[in-house]
Amino acid sequence: MNRTTSLARLQNELFDICIIGGGASGAGCALDAVLRGYKVALIDKKDFASETSSRSTKLIHGGVRYLEQAFKKLDFAQLKQVRHGLEERHTVLKNAPHLARPLALMTPVNSWFEGLYFKIGLSLYDTFATNDTLPKSKWLNKKEVLEKIPTLDRKKLHSGVLYYDGQLDDARYCLALAQSASENGAAVANYLEVNGFEKDGNGKLNAVQTTDALSENELTIRAKLVINCTGPFSDHIRLMANAALSERIRPSKGVHLALPHNTLNSEYAMLIPKTSDGRVVFAIPFEGSTMIGTTDTECDEIDTEPTLNRKEREYLAATLNPYLAKPIDPNQLRAGFGGLRPLLAADPSKSTKSLVRDHEVEVDETSGLISLLGGKWTTYRLMAKDTIDEVDKILGDAHACKTADYILAGGENYKAGSWQDIQGQYALPEDISRHLVRKYGSRAHLVASLAREDAQLKERLSPEYPYIRAEVVYTVRNEMVVTPRDFLARRIRLEITNWDETLNSLPVVVDLMARELNWTEEEKAGYAGAYATEIGKFISDAR
Repeated sequence: MNRTTSLARLQNELFDICIIGGGASGAGCALDAVLRGYKVALIDKKDFASETSSRSTKLIHGGVRYLEQAFKKLDFAQLKQVRHGLEERHTVLKNAPHLARPLALMTPVNSWFEGLYFKIGLSLYDTFATNDTLPKSKWLNKKEVLEKIPTLDRKKLHSGVLYYDGQLDDARYCLALAQSASENGAAVANYLEVNGFEKDGNGKLNAVQTTDALSENELTIRAKLVINCTGPFSDHIRLMANAALSERIRPSKGVHLALPHNTLNSEYAMLIPKTSDGRVVFAIPFEGSTMIGTTDTECDEIDTEPTLNRKEREYLAATLNPYLAKPIDPNQLRAGFGGLRPLLAADPSKSTKSLVRDHEVEVDETSGLISLLGGKWTTYRLMAKDTIDEVDKILGDAHACKTADYILAGGENYKAGSWQDIQGQYALPEDISRHLVRKYGSRAHLVASLAREDAQLKERLSPEYPYIRAEVVYTVRNEMVVTPRDFLARRIRLEITNWDETLNSLPVVVDLMARELNWTEEEKAGYAGAYATEIGKFISDAR
């Protein structure tokens, strides 16, 4: 993942496919295509997973809410979505065992009838998960529930239904897809913004015009086919290729907030089955915090970053508070983030929360642009398969999809207990050793070895967290980190769990990056100031 090398390749080579968008769907398509033998370019206007793909609820799931809607409304499209999600759940867990793992979720209930209702529903959910080994759902009594989540209100609690889904670090999972594509021959680069296309005599796209956001240099990428994987921004690329197309995407904003771990004081997550607007909300342990989300509101403004606002914060707190013995203190808010769902809307009259998270591969006959529209994280591999199957048809050369069993970067020879080897070999504390293995998998020793070579790189970025300075150096050299936010928000997840500690860590991160990237003092001040201003805006919007 060397950006300079990739830029030279992108400028000088002819590619079979240029993929626009480095989120889950784009990186997934790049890996699938390169494993089939295609020559692939993957680009993004910002960093990998910088938009929707790093702002999910971190769940790998079929969708409990979709299942309920399918039976209530006899909506078989929702049922198909659940089935696809649960089929893919097993693969997402298996292919990156360092970044994805089973997660136990508790659904607290206030009556015998509620308990029966959710036990029946979650038993149905179990029946659709035919190819994995996650435990089946259980109906637990009050004592058993409180043993697992001790902060619940025992006066209101009757019992609870426990079930299992998966959890992933979405940004790093997406990065692993991009890394794997790169290591199999794809030319991969972030911070390349598309500003136009070139076409052949038949009006078909044959080149992508881009601007390097870092150097402001123009760069043209020649390719036989172009795939649009830009999620909520898909219509912008579609209309750039063919202004006669109609818009297809209905963006929806969802937000999450992060509270201290002791909000639930548990490694069990919680499903809140009833909300004022008919959704479900999750409270999930993630990176030392309790993360609560999500909302669903129409969003017409997609050119500015969606953020958590005070009204949304209060809504999520009010949704969780009835279940807790001690209500949430608004001052406990540590961080929050917003994201856009790329919902497909055939019927403009439908609300976004009623739209199915399904996907569609669209081929524009006029320009030849292929657009992967809609979808969700859990089914990214299936979405990519459908897209590259379409490429096979267009180019007239069928290839087998190999991604179902492909272990992603860092998952090779991974062992959950290898943190003990890291701890022993490199004299690192247990929490740091566990963290390195859970983020870098079988490559954790590469980070640890940097810390052994330079004792200063062993130091923590924050006394509250297991992140160390060596990670900054490693990710700049190996994971195409070029801005402080790339590192703090996506390579480690500090921005989405603790704004104050992000700001406290920023000076050290900038100094280390400046040394690696030869920044001037002016560039250092510019990067640090711009990011601090962004965090300040997030804090102001939420509070």
